Amino acid sequence: MPEYRGQLRPIGRVGIAVSGYHERITTRLLDGALQCCREAGIDADQVDVVWVSGAFELGVAAAGLARTGRYAALVALGVVVRGDTPHFDYVAGETSRMLGQVAVDAALPVGFGLLTVDTMAQAVERAGGAAGNKGHEAAEAAIRAADVISQVGQR
Repeated sequence: MPEYRGQLRPIGRVGIAVSGYHERITTRLLDGALQCCREAGIDADQVDVVWVSGAFELGVAAAGLARTGRYAALVALGVVVRGDTPHFDYVAGETSRMLGQVAVDAALPVGFGLLTVDTMAQAVERAGGAAGNKGHEAAEAAIRAADVISQVGQR
């Protein structure tokens, strides 16, 4: 069986889609994802970062990246903050659905780095604060899944 834990290993090219909305937070998530790629031994020239306007656009960006066939894994990074309207529910739910659909349709790991929070303070905590860096965690999940897929394909 494939190794699910242990040291991260280079898995090939990684595509990272980042929402520009709440850029103060998403930049910190991106820093965490890039740090994870370095820890896995993935060279900077093997990581492509694309910026989209908001969280909702992460799904179509991930789909476009997946269609190129160049990536062993994708990572999606964004923030949706709950407000006084149902906007949060639509954006968070549909973005989650789209990213999951891309992963299944392309048989490609998509690290889920979409923060869905009630307050900006919660977002800060999850972007390098006391709750860790969810960008790093999303990249690690995608890299580990790609490694498993690679190992299974070699058997």
